[in-house]
Amino acid sequence: MKIRAHAESHIVELDDGSKWQIFAGDLATTLSWKPETDLHLEPSSDRVGSHVLVNGADQSRVRVIAAGESWPDGEVKNALKGG
Repeated sequence: MKIRAHAESHIVELDDGSKWQIFAGDLATTLSWKPETDLHLEPSSDRVGSHVLVNGADQSRVRVIAAGESWPDGEVKNALKGG
């Protein structure tokens, strides 16, 4: 999948029409993303995000949830603290 829009740093829209919120702790990973970046969406067993977006070129991963959903507060705090 390719990026259709990434106007807000924490929201990415893919060319299939899906929109995803990127976990705040993973935003730096997205700085190198370009419209031609090939991304793969995979389910995740991580407590923070329901899915991960994987960059096909370098295999970097960012945790995401569907746009409009809420992050699990306790898990987010633990992840940001490195716990």
